[in-house]
Amino acid sequence: MFFDAIFEKQHHVDFYHHPIVNRKLICYGLDSKKRHQKSVHLALTGYTQVEKSLLMNFNDMLQKQGINPENVIVCRHCPREPGLKKVFPWLVIEKPDIFNAYQQTQSGIKVENAFESLVGYGYVAAFWGHEPSKAVFIGLYSIDSSKTLTSETFMEIPAYKEIEKFGGKRWFTEEFERDRPTVRWFELVLTDFYSHWKGKLIITWPPPERSWWRRAHKNDLLVLSVHEESVLDAKMPEWRDINFTWEELKVLPTRWKQLLSQWRGIYFIFDASDGKAYVGSAYGNSNLLGRWENYAATGHGNNKLLRNRNPDSFQFSILERVSPDMDTNEVIRLESSWKDRLHTRSPSGLNEN
Repeated sequence: MFFDAIFEKQHHVDFYHHPIVNRKLICYGLDSKKRHQKSVHLALTGYTQVEKSLLMNFNDMLQKQGINPENVIVCRHCPREPGLKKVFPWLVIEKPDIFNAYQQTQSGIKVENAFESLVGYGYVAAFWGHEPSKAVFIGLYSIDSSKTLTSETFMEIPAYKEIEKFGGKRWFTEEFERDRPTVRWFELVLTDFYSHWKGKLIITWPPPERSWWRRAHKNDLLVLSVHEESVLDAKMPEWRDINFTWEELKVLPTRWKQLLSQWRGIYFIFDASDGKAYVGSAYGNSNLLGRWENYAATGHGNNKLLRNRNPDSFQFSILERVSPDMDTNEVIRLESSWKDRLHTRSPSGLNEN
């Protein structure tokens, strides 16, 4: 057998009817109805050309919607910068305009020329490289127009300032500007092409891995699986493992915010610039989310000793969660205890009292 059909509850694919998949499932003793009800994940290894031709291909999906794969560039985005890499799927979900800005300019002249050749009739199929040799579908964007940006006009675009805060690309260094005084900016407009599979459709990414963009018609982009839940919307870490930067507070996934709005407790702000720290408590209607959204908006949360500090060096974590019905005075007592144990009162720390 050239692949294994693995039943996983968290996955769903609608190509169980393909001949090879059907034949494999029949070998498992499943009738047509049960095959339809089962979720199937395909692990594709060592398949032949004949077998491969029977499987769903991303180019088939394009053609089904009347799009010529020759007019499509497929991009597998995988930021190298640690800060941007961590928040990248959050930006895709929560800040789609910032994500789109990330792909609207290209530092490489070859890919820029490829985009330019398709202006007015071509498309960019955007994916995220979440795992080796795989890619998660984000969306299909039409390349409507383009224009020239200089170093000055580039940084006038607010989205690029946001990307830079996470360590993202700023191409107009002195060296870059000497070689390329301008770049092209492309108006990429999201289409409704399989929008219901955003974050759910997984395809293969043929080697070499470093080739992050391809001409669709020149590649076999086989569909591996379609998840029930979006892999862009990752599970919230355990509260003990949370460690957010100030910028990350501004782009937290909605699902994570919902959990934080339910959590009460004692939180910790560490200033990496000098090692000093602040201990605070969160309770009331909005709980931890309310307090941290205040810090995200102001940088200091109306705390006197934080006002004159650069919040870019702040790290936010949780010291202790408490019961939703814990008496307010008891929460404050716990907060005071943590201040004593961690020595965060002024002058050694950032708590005024």
